[in-house]
Amino acid sequence: MPAILLTGFPGFLASRLAGPLLDRTDAATRLVCLVQDKYRARAERRVAKIVRQREDRDAGRIELMTGDITEPDLALGARLRPLQQEITEIYHLAAVYDLTVSREVGTRVNVEGTRHMLHVAESCSELRRFQYVSTCYVSGRYGGLFTEDDLQKGQRFNNYYEETKYRAEVAVQRKMDEGLPATVYRPGIVVGDSETGATQKYDGPYPLIQWMLRWDDIVPMPALGDPATYTVNVVPCDFVVDAIAHLSGLEASEGRVYQLCDPHAPTVEEFLDTLARAADRRFLFVPVVPGLARLSLQAVPGLAEYTGFLPDVVDYFTHPTTYNCRNVHEDLKGTGIACPPLPSYAHRLVDFMREHPDLASETMA
Repeated sequence: MPAILLTGFPGFLASRLAGPLLDRTDAATRLVCLVQDKYRARAERRVAKIVRQREDRDAGRIELMTGDITEPDLALGARLRPLQQEITEIYHLAAVYDLTVSREVGTRVNVEGTRHMLHVAESCSELRRFQYVSTCYVSGRYGGLFTEDDLQKGQRFNNYYEETKYRAEVAVQRKMDEGLPATVYRPGIVVGDSETGATQKYDGPYPLIQWMLRWDDIVPMPALGDPATYTVNVVPCDFVVDAIAHLSGLEASEGRVYQLCDPHAPTVEEFLDTLARAADRRFLFVPVVPGLARLSLQAVPGLAEYTGFLPDVVDYFTHPTTYNCRNVHEDLKGTGIACPPLPSYAHRLVDFMREHPDLASETMA
């Protein structure tokens, strides 16, 4: 029985990708979700919800398999070999998505976990494609335009999350060079659904929205560097999922890298103005030296918690990299799948946060 192996479930993107994968495969293909034991109960609830939303027509096609990518055999033991004989595609989304992750944890999950998945893929006799979800921020702090053909550019990194995702993609691309049929997807900063605002976690720009909602009218915002020069690249989750679902089904996508980014990314100033307008607020820039801002957030007790700004977020106000998405544009042309401009959906992100103020954040995919 053919099988698609999906990691990262029941995380944010993997959960949303499950439905489209079922849509484009026949009833004989099952979706095997590799799930850590600690997330098993949550995964079962997520499967039940997906099946209900699909009016029970795919009941039985989603199989949860308890495992762990940090183990060489994915902690599957004797279950692995029979599965390898059935796998036709692997979607590897599992990772630690946390800017504060330690090098040790990031290496174990993001780097070694990906190497284990690649090793498993090489022994899958029916494998047609290894689909790997990376991030635009493998660019680190590369100065200038970072293309879909770029990877090893001598860049330095803001944190161990970026560094370990970079090292993981290097491993994937080396296997691609050796003949592994694979495709790489690099999303920008993923936010909620552009139609509903729904998200599964409040990270990335959401602390900024929380900060804005604390004020009645004028919101003080730190001006780090030149906010009219640096850009912020956010993308709604529905665009990312729709793009991966479509591109992964193209024969021509084998061997390609896709930067799932906003081709017209707003400057920091435009980004903050858009969020402020969506929250019915205005913002006032307060000039701050980036290094001093980071030091203050680290050293002043309670400041990071009060403002919602983590020290690691400071670097993204002065991010020197821009991204192109030529491959995405070429291969999505005519499909209607495109990254919408932030002003068209920012109000939905704000409204969702207003309606769900206590949503917990998760560091899994």
